[in-house]
Amino acid sequence: MNDFAGMEDLLSDFLMEAGDMLSDVDSKLMELEKSPGESGLLNEIFRGFHTIKGGAGFLNAGELVALCHLTENLFDKLRNKELTLNAELMDVIFAATAEVRHMFGALQQNVQPQAAPAEIISALKDALEGKALAAAAAARPDEEKPKLPVIEAENVDWDALYKALTGNDIVEQVGAKRDPEVIKQAINEEESTRKAFGRRSTDVPGSTVGRRGGDVPAVEAKETTIRVDTERLDQVLNLSGEIGLTKNRLTHLRSDILQGRTDGDILRDLDQSVTQLDMLVVNLQNAVMKTRMQPIGRLFKKYPRLARDLARSLGKDVELELIGEETEMDKTMIEDLNDPLVHLVRNAVDHGVETIAERRAAGKPEKSMVELAARQEGDHILITITDDGKGMRPEVIRNKAVEKGLITNEVANTLDENQCLELIFLPGFSTKDEISSVSGRGVGMDVVKTNIQKLNGSIQIQSEPGKGSIFSISLPLTLAILPVLVLRLGDQSFAVPLSMVREILPVTRDALQQVSGKATMIVRGEVLPVLPLTQLIGWGSNEHSEVGVLMQFGSNSFILTADGFVGHEDVVIKSLDTFRPKGVAGVTMSSEGDIVLILDIKELLSDVRGN
Repeated sequence: MNDFAGMEDLLSDFLMEAGDMLSDVDSKLMELEKSPGESGLLNEIFRGFHTIKGGAGFLNAGELVALCHLTENLFDKLRNKELTLNAELMDVIFAATAEVRHMFGALQQNVQPQAAPAEIISALKDALEGKALAAAAAARPDEEKPKLPVIEAENVDWDALYKALTGNDIVEQVGAKRDPEVIKQAINEEESTRKAFGRRSTDVPGSTVGRRGGDVPAVEAKETTIRVDTERLDQVLNLSGEIGLTKNRLTHLRSDILQGRTDGDILRDLDQSVTQLDMLVVNLQNAVMKTRMQPIGRLFKKYPRLARDLARSLGKDVELELIGEETEMDKTMIEDLNDPLVHLVRNAVDHGVETIAERRAAGKPEKSMVELAARQEGDHILITITDDGKGMRPEVIRNKAVEKGLITNEVANTLDENQCLELIFLPGFSTKDEISSVSGRGVGMDVVKTNIQKLNGSIQIQSEPGKGSIFSISLPLTLAILPVLVLRLGDQSFAVPLSMVREILPVTRDALQQVSGKATMIVRGEVLPVLPLTQLIGWGSNEHSEVGVLMQFGSNSFILTADGFVGHEDVVIKSLDTFRPKGVAGVTMSSEGDIVLILDIKELLSDVRGN
């Protein structure tokens, strides 16, 4: 069904503009809650909603227009000082903006949105009459319940129940087996997601609990468009023109060479033209990559609202501070980073910071501070999530992991403090004994680490009991072009990410030592394991390796040996969608025209450890 036949372009433009505008409105509402008397903010919010209402009118989206009109009236009364802004009134406003975003979801599927829920319309009308407290209670019926009901029925088809509530198969949603307990926990988590993000669960990508009858299932579709500064496009155009001129010069030189002219002047001109072409191609690659770069603030501004709603539901006072919003990174990576950051911000508010009473008893300010920051460091982006909460105790985490059977006592006794903290990334780990409305299932942090590793990134933890915790995420600027070191095994070339390479070492028989039956080398006093590339890829052993590459990711270091190395290259990765051998991240083409496999070192190492 298409309610917008012939208006697809207008609808697409509206959704792009209105989506950004609504996110901006949410950000300004967060600022307004801190500074209720700021008339300039109110005027900007009013204008934003008025513009959204006008665009909806062009599309004949009557229910969206009606909701925007009511909310606009509320903003008008606030700026005329006929109403006073407080937390309960802000709950009503956020319920309305969440419903507007829900209606955008219907528009994305070319369907006219249904009317807003009666409780939201009633809450807005009551707020306009000055009944903010009653309106807030009506808009939040779920928060009156202390906990979710426990289902005790026998012979329940849990998978069917989960699918009925969420519209998703349990295996697709949480990657778990059809275990009744796991599915029951998953249902609790889906329900909690709706609470944490406001009145509507569809505020959260992929969440579907709480859907009204007749609603179109929410589908999280990635944006296929991007806004690019015209100056950057002009730069691409200029470089393309220069490459065209150089191509013409090379064509002329080729013609001269084919006619037998190979004197010094011709060869010198050829060398200059090839050098110029090389420089122009590098500049063009950089210019094209800049067109894909977007400020990370477009993602960050979603989270203050998340933190606020979750903190209120938990009885906490939390402020999320954003730093480095202008930092740019590849747009495709920004989209894939959303889910890990949602988990980390939620964990900071739920696990990290204390309740008001606990902070008062500890001599801390009642308001907790959570900081989400981004900055560029070389060819990487560093994102940190910092809280001033209770921190984490390594021994408590270690004991909990042993108690849950995730590690043995023998392994636990060998772990240092950092390794103990990293146990929270194990699947099934949770420090909570009971499943709350927000957490306790033990899925989340392992998903965070997995998703970040898929982006060729890493995550590290620092924590001090009583002071707080810092989660640091390091990511490459882009995944489209990857600096690699090309190694050689016989006649075949393999590439490893240059970000993992620390140095290249000669490997001699005298330098190798056997420790517990395994080859090692001593590098500046440190004993490092030696892993032949042939062993990692399953080609058997090779005792004639001449080159060693000191590799490091996270806290792991080892020496990878090969027959030789070709050199460093910046390659364009081609993914293997239909068939991807284990341990192969993608392929590229060498300068000689040969296929080069780009290795996923982390995956290869996990296979070695598993064996």
